[in-house]
Amino acid sequence: MKPKKVFVVFICTVLFLLSVNSVALASGGEGTQLGSTLPLWSVLPFVGMLLSIAICPLVNGQWWERNMGKVSAFWSLVFFVPFLIAYGGGMAVEQLLHQIVLDYIPFIILLFGLFAVSGGIILRGSLKGTPEVNLIFLTIGTILASWIGTTGASMLLIRPLIRANEWRQKKTHMIIFFIFLVSNMGGSLTPVGDPPLFLGFLRGVPFFWTMNLLGPMAFNAIILLAIYYIMDKYYYRKEITLGTNVPNINENTVKEPLRVEGLHNIIFLAMIVGSVILSGILPKTSAFANLATGELYGITIFKYGADTIVLPFVNIIRDLTILLAAYLSVKTTSKTIRQDNKFTWYPIQEVAILFIGIFITMIPALAILSARGSELGLAHPAQFFWATGALSSFLDNAPTYLVFMTTAASLGSTSGIVTTVGTIAPEMLLAVSCGAVFMGANTYIGNAPNFMVRSIAEENKIKMPSFFGYMGWALVFLIPLFILNTLIFFL
Repeated sequence: MKPKKVFVVFICTVLFLLSVNSVALASGGEGTQLGSTLPLWSVLPFVGMLLSIAICPLVNGQWWERNMGKVSAFWSLVFFVPFLIAYGGGMAVEQLLHQIVLDYIPFIILLFGLFAVSGGIILRGSLKGTPEVNLIFLTIGTILASWIGTTGASMLLIRPLIRANEWRQKKTHMIIFFIFLVSNMGGSLTPVGDPPLFLGFLRGVPFFWTMNLLGPMAFNAIILLAIYYIMDKYYYRKEITLGTNVPNINENTVKEPLRVEGLHNIIFLAMIVGSVILSGILPKTSAFANLATGELYGITIFKYGADTIVLPFVNIIRDLTILLAAYLSVKTTSKTIRQDNKFTWYPIQEVAILFIGIFITMIPALAILSARGSELGLAHPAQFFWATGALSSFLDNAPTYLVFMTTAASLGSTSGIVTTVGTIAPEMLLAVSCGAVFMGANTYIGNAPNFMVRSIAEENKIKMPSFFGYMGWALVFLIPLFILNTLIFFL
């Protein structure tokens, strides 16, 4: 490690030791709630990680591509080394293992499986990239996302959309609205659609309760699709007028009929979706869980004081099934299909590298929210909608959802949705769910498919806005929409 980096780690360590209270230092954190003893500034490595993602590609994109792994490791160490010294090895290892084994690894395995399988399906034929065709793509993707996940729908449709519009000059808006709709809001209607809703399902929210999000989701989708169509129509007419169209939209060219190849991968997609659903059903059976306590049976991988990290058997079954589906897809799909899809492993590699740093450095942010979330004074649906959404834009929206779901349960509602964290008023759970799912579209890091879609677009020579540039699009098109959501659904 370079001297400057060593110095930064050293300074952070000293400040951390001075900031945590004496009880935590004397006991290594045992017997105290982590979030109540962590200093607020312990989230700075997480902020540094986010700023690196936002700024480094702007300053030197080639350097960033070569060194993003080192940057991710650096900020992880800036957090973990002081944390290890201040709270002791037991607490530090327990928190790290919990975040990586129980959160990050299942997260990346699911993304990897959907990415690998969907990359084996290709739509061939003469498909004109007209505003009407593009609108159909976005509409189908928005509907499909709730049933095969935002990642599955995004990876399945982004490449055909790009191929259909290869001749177009203005394509950035297509990708951005694709992220808004397919990679985020489309996953609102089932626990399979988006990880936050799946966490709610695991904690007792009925599978089809999420259909209550249909009203807000449809409202947003209709408005965004209308805006997109008007914008795309404008650019399309301008390009036709300027003569920028190429032979693939020329009426004299031979039209190749549309057909789908690699359809056997639908079986592997079904395996992945089925394994996710099964992992929510099996914990409700006596073979996989203690029904009296809700404790899942599994393999104990670490024990620290009263805290034990158990890798549940249901998780093992789910993750192995997903990996098997990905393996079978790669082995049974023609290499020609993936080549014609311009399929590479880079997008999932980028997500894996950056999100390991995000997951590790956000440990203190989540711990502080868990411990002090009830002190935020949230009491109305609108407040839960914006608080959940704001943090879901920068933190992973799944644990953020869980924090505010727990906070909503702490309000002591006597009727509503009965969950393992308490009874939650329906209007509060609706606000938390919409905030987590919808506002994941506000930044590239709000939801993992955002990053993957951007990477695939850039691989296909589509110029995408910077981190802050993308936030500018969200500020113009999404924030006013969310204000309308507040006035209509959450007041």
